[in-house]
Amino acid sequence: MNAIDLFSGAGGFSTGAQMAGVNVVWAANHWPEAVEWHSRNHPGAQHLCQDLHQADWSKVPAHDLMLASPCCQGHSKARGKAHGNPQHDASRSTAWAIVSAAEYHQAPVAIVENVPEFLNWQLYRPWELAMNALGYSVSPHVVDAADLGAPQNRIRMFLVLTRTKAPLKLDLPRLNHKPASGFISFDSGNWSMIEKPGRAKATLERVRAGRAAFGDRFLISYYGNTKIGRSLDRPIGTITTRDRWAVIDGDRMRMLDRFECRAAMSFPDSYQLPENHRLAVHLMGNAVCPEPVKRIIQAVKEAA
Repeated sequence: MNAIDLFSGAGGFSTGAQMAGVNVVWAANHWPEAVEWHSRNHPGAQHLCQDLHQADWSKVPAHDLMLASPCCQGHSKARGKAHGNPQHDASRSTAWAIVSAAEYHQAPVAIVENVPEFLNWQLYRPWELAMNALGYSVSPHVVDAADLGAPQNRIRMFLVLTRTKAPLKLDLPRLNHKPASGFISFDSGNWSMIEKPGRAKATLERVRAGRAAFGDRFLISYYGNTKIGRSLDRPIGTITTRDRWAVIDGDRMRMLDRFECRAAMSFPDSYQLPENHRLAVHLMGNAVCPEPVKRIIQAVKEAA
């Protein structure tokens, strides 16, 4: 089975597909850094760095599976989704490239990943009708990455589009959750003292609450609604495109390093990352978790 990857980013969709035995033959993204690192990790695929609204689909290889993760910022609660915001409107419009590619290639199966709010998009119904007009049935699946093998609670929507009369409802497993303790090291990283001049009051309050709930070792979030920290016995919370999670160990703390972010996203240890921490975290936080992708594609194969 051959696949193409639209909005390929750091390569989570492609990596999960490879883990499921799929050959990724082509990948595209408008962000040069993402294309560079995708090509390093997937050298066998053709790569295109372009706004996919302008893509020439006749130059894209034939494929059995289209993977697509259009921009989610215009839908996400975290980034806001107000109508009339030009940046967010442009973000949401990237989904129409999927329709264009499907119209030309008529791939038997497509899988689209986004935040669940994609289903509430004002133009979702017209988008779905466009895919129906091309012969696709659309089946939404909202999943937590932790249920499908990633050590991270990350709620995402996967649309399974098949050229069948009825939507394909997948029988997905619910795996035992992997704890954050499985990938966090207390023997490495850049630690600093918690009680130091300039430390934010909100951070100190989170640490105090976390100690009361979990003892000396736990996680805290630097932003969001987490007030009391998070147990290392649970999957970590959502990895984002900027530093979010700090590890607490007694009287010291540090942010997750890039390799821990990679592990939290369920990428293999061999997956290459840039040395620049900020860029690596951005790439990982913007990616799709490979392990859930593997399970979803396996379920599609079994149901076909």
